[in-house]
Amino acid sequence: MENLGNVGGSQQRLDAVEACLWQGDVDGAVRLFDDWPHERVDQFIGYLAKHRHRIVNYRYYQAEGISIGSGAVESTIKQIGRWVEISGAQWRASNVP
Repeated sequence: MENLGNVGGSQQRLDAVEACLWQGDVDGAVRLFDDWPHERVDQFIGYLAKHRHRIVNYRYYQAEGISIGSGAVESTIKQIGRWVEISGAQWRASNVP
């Protein structure tokens, strides 16, 4: 979405592209720019092509109640970081989930 803001153009088109990307529809997002040849559009379409494997259907995950935020992951990483820094701790692979 950060790169979409750099494209510019009408807010209506940008909202439609955002809706497509929220559903993982990269091809639909690209089609919305068919009538607008511009360098910024070409750059954005190139970005989508390069990262299309990372663009998932967030709408599906949201509907299923699956967290799409990174807060839980970041919190777990911080917690593990604190455990690893415990002085004198010894770790066994069988005890580390």
